[in-house]
Amino acid sequence: MQSYWRNFIDGEWGDGGAGRAEIVNPGTGERLAEQAMADAADVDRAVRAALRVHESGALIDMRPVERGRMVQSMGRFLTEHEEDIAHVLCLEQGKPLWEARREIAGAARYFEYYGNQAETLEGRSIPLGAGYVDFTQSEPYGVSAQIIPWNFPVEIAARSLAAGLATGNACVVKTSELTPLSSAWLAEAAVAAGFPAGAVNIFCGWGHEAGAALAGHGEARQIVFTGSVATGIKVAEAAARHIAPCVLELGGKSAAIVHEDADLDAFERDIRWGIYFNAGQICSAMSRVIVHEARHEELVERAAQVARSLSVGPGIDRDTPGLTMGAMASDTQRDRAAGMVSDAERQGARLVTGGRKMNIPGAFLEPTVLSQVTPDMSIAQEEVFGPVLSVMSFRDEAEAVRIANGTEYGLVAGVFTRDLNRASRAAQKLRAGQVFVNEWFAGGVETPFGGYGKSGYGREKGREALWNYVQTKNIAMAVR
Repeated sequence: MQSYWRNFIDGEWGDGGAGRAEIVNPGTGERLAEQAMADAADVDRAVRAALRVHESGALIDMRPVERGRMVQSMGRFLTEHEEDIAHVLCLEQGKPLWEARREIAGAARYFEYYGNQAETLEGRSIPLGAGYVDFTQSEPYGVSAQIIPWNFPVEIAARSLAAGLATGNACVVKTSELTPLSSAWLAEAAVAAGFPAGAVNIFCGWGHEAGAALAGHGEARQIVFTGSVATGIKVAEAAARHIAPCVLELGGKSAAIVHEDADLDAFERDIRWGIYFNAGQICSAMSRVIVHEARHEELVERAAQVARSLSVGPGIDRDTPGLTMGAMASDTQRDRAAGMVSDAERQGARLVTGGRKMNIPGAFLEPTVLSQVTPDMSIAQEEVFGPVLSVMSFRDEAEAVRIANGTEYGLVAGVFTRDLNRASRAAQKLRAGQVFVNEWFAGGVETPFGGYGKSGYGREKGREALWNYVQTKNIAMAVR
C-alpha cells in the first residue's frame, strides 16, 4: 500500500492542484493513504490531452479490430494483477476480499466484451434510386467524460472505459473521493495495452470542483455519470450548456414481487445477493420485497435468517466466498442508512432484525430486515443504499405491480413465480429498464442496463451501450 497516490493525466503521474485528501479504510476507521486531488486546471489539461489524441486520429484511424485488441489487453492486465488490485479495493471500499476479486474479474470481462465488439459497428446503405449512393457511418464523439461512483469503482469505470475506447473515443475519468486508489491500475492497463498518452486520463477530485469542471467542460463531448439523482441533475444541467449528451445511471428503489407459488428456498439466495452483497450499496439492489399475503410471515422469517447468518466484519479478513458482509463505504453512508431505519420504525415499520450500528471499529451496519412497511413510508420510497430489506404484502397481481411501480425510480424489478404467463404479464407492466424473472441479477455484461424515471437515461452494458458513444453521420452522394 503506497502512502501517496497521484493522478494520471496525459501519460504522466502527477500531483493535483487541489492538494491531497485522506483516504480512510472503512473496515477499521483508520487512515489508509493520501490521494492527489485535481482542480479545474488539471481537469482542463486532461480534457485537452484527450482532445489532442482524438484530433490526431490516433484512435479512429486504426482498424477497429486493432483497437479492440488493445481494449482486450487492458482486461488481461487486470486479470494478471487481480490480487494486488483486489487487496487495495477491499481496504479502500470495505467489501470482503472475495467480493473485491469478483469485481476485478467483472471489470476484465467488460474489456473482453467491448474489445470483441469494436469491429461490429457498421453503417448501412440507404437506397435513394438511380443517381445516388447514400450510406451511414458511426463516429465517436471524441472526448468521453466519465464520473465514477465509489460502490464499484473499478468495474463501473471499466464499463465506461471499455465502451468508450472500443468506439474510438479518448476518455477522461474522475474517480470518487472515497475510492480512488484501485483505479490506478486502469491507467497502468492502458499504458501496457499501448494506448497513446492522453487517450486515458484518470484523476480524483472533489465533486463540486473537479466533477463540476469536467461535466461543464465545453470539449467534453459526451458524459457518463453514475450516482445520486441530485448530482445527476447538476451534471445534466452542466452538460446541457454545451449540448453534450449524457448517460445517467441514478440508482433505484427496486422491488421483487414474490407470488404465493414462488420457490422460497431458491429465493433465500436472491435475498443474500440482492440486498446484502456489497453491503447493499448497489443501485439495482433488491431493497423492496412485495410478497403475497399468504407467504408474508414465512418470507419475513426466512429473510431474517439470511440476515442473521451473515458474518460481518473487516473485508480483508473475509477472503472466501460465503455468508459474509463487509463495511459500508463510510461512516456517513452507514449513519444515513441507520437513520432511515429509525425513521421507518417511527413511521410504523417493524424492525425484525439488525438496523443498528455495530459496536466495532469501522462503518458497519447490521444486516437489516423491516416488515409491516407500507408504500407511503419513506423507507419504501427513498434509496437507502445499504443492507436494508423492506418487506410489504399484496393481495393480487394488480396491487403488486402498482406497489412496485409506485416510486419515482425505475431501474430494475423482479417477479418470482412458477407461472410464466403471470411473470410475462408483470414484466410487460413493470416500469423498469430491466426485469428479472426467478433470479435477481440474472443477465450479464451482454444485457442492456439502465432506468426509467429518476433512475436516469441511456443504457450501459450490452451492444446498446455502444450507441451512447457514437453519433451517426449520413453521407449522400449524387452519382452523375
